[in-house]
Formats: sequence, structure tokens, C-alpha cells
Amino acid sequence: MIEPTEPTAPRLTLKEIKANPKIMTMIDGANELLNSMGYTEHGHRHVGIVSGITKHIMEKLGMPEREIELAQIAAYLHDIGNVINRHDHPISGAGLAFTLLNEMGMPMEEIAPILGAIGNHEELAGTPISVMSAAVIVADKSDVHRSRVQNPMMETFDIHDRVNYAVTKSRVEMDEETKTIQLVLEIDTHFASVMEYFEIFLSRMVMCRKASKLFGYNFSLVTNGTSLE
Repeated sequence: MIEPTEPTAPRLTLKEIKANPKIMTMIDGANELLNSMGYTEHGHRHVGIVSGITKHIMEKLGMPEREIELAQIAAYLHDIGNVINRHDHPISGAGLAFTLLNEMGMPMEEIAPILGAIGNHEELAGTPISVMSAAVIVADKSDVHRSRVQNPMMETFDIHDRVNYAVTKSRVEMDEETKTIQLVLEIDTHFASVMEYFEIFLSRMVMCRKASKLFGYNFSLVTNGTSLE
């Protein structure tokens, strides 16, 4: 006699994550909180772009399809902790993500690596712990662009507003033969200098280099056609 087997639960998808009303509200709330504090955009635009770049990196590395989707989910949820406070938002965000994903029926073996990626995406206290984590880090730190500026009054821009506004184009390029990953920026120096970019982003670029090494790549920054290793 063949014993009946339990039906396999359907895998939770990125599409379902994006459509979840609680997640949508938390991302909106996180961006509203940071906007009130004078931060650049951390809402649906940002997490969507980070999720897309994460997918690009994971695909280039030849990762399995399900791991790619889990990495995208981690990227989409990485900043929800900001709905509570900017301070320690990776840790609070991981806690919120566990509650949401568990409630949506994701198995713990898929939740666990997502929590690690969310909890380690910031340069002050985090570190790349897996390919997924490293991909999210590089993707997150690569999203610098004038469309992130939320301050409508240019005369009151701080250095973060000026630097983001100065970046007119930003993209991540990977070369599988040379094992290099580049963040390619076009900066309008009328609004901010390349040195100002380094003033606020140096620690982030160092973390990108560390993350890239985890999956066997060298990281470099290309600004206005000049490569900085």
C-alpha cells in the first residue's frame, strides 16, 4: 500500500511579495519616515531597482533559479526596518521579514538566508555572509541617482542630495572572463565633485569590494570614464 504524501506547498514568489498589502504599507512607511528625516528615497523605486540588480548579479554568477528569486525577495525587503527607525534597521528589518514571510507560508530553510542577507546589508555593522548577501550589498550600494532625491528645494540640498542629484546615469556591469564587476557612474560635476562622492560613499565602496570578493570578482568604480580600482 502506497502511503499518501503531503502536497507540496507552492513556493512564495517575488510577485506575491510585491502584492502583499502589509509589505507595501511598510515600504511606504519606511520611505515616509526617512523622507521626514531628510534622507534620499528608500521606497518602492529603490527596493525595485535593488531587486533587479540583485537578479542581474545572481544570473551572471549562474546561481540556481530559486536562489535568484530568494535573493530578489531579500533585496525587496532589505529596507523595511526603516519603518521603525533608521538606527539598526537591518536587524529590525530581518525581524519584520521573518514575521511576514512566515505568515505567508515560506519554509524556514528559505527564510533563514533571506534574514541573513537583510541583517548584513549595511556597512556599519554588516558583512557579506553568502552569495545572496553579497549580491544584495552590491546592488543596494549601487543605487545612486538623481531620481532618489526627495528634497524639492535645490538650494537646501545637503551633500547626500547633491551627490545623488549629480549622478545622471548609474549601472552595474559584470565581465565573466576577467571576473570584474563595475559600478559605472556619470556625474554632473556642476552639482557635486567626484571627491564629494567619495566623502560619503567610500565605506560603501569598500563593502562592495569585500562583497565582490566573496563571489570571486574584483570590484571597481568607473566615474565619467575613469576607472578607480
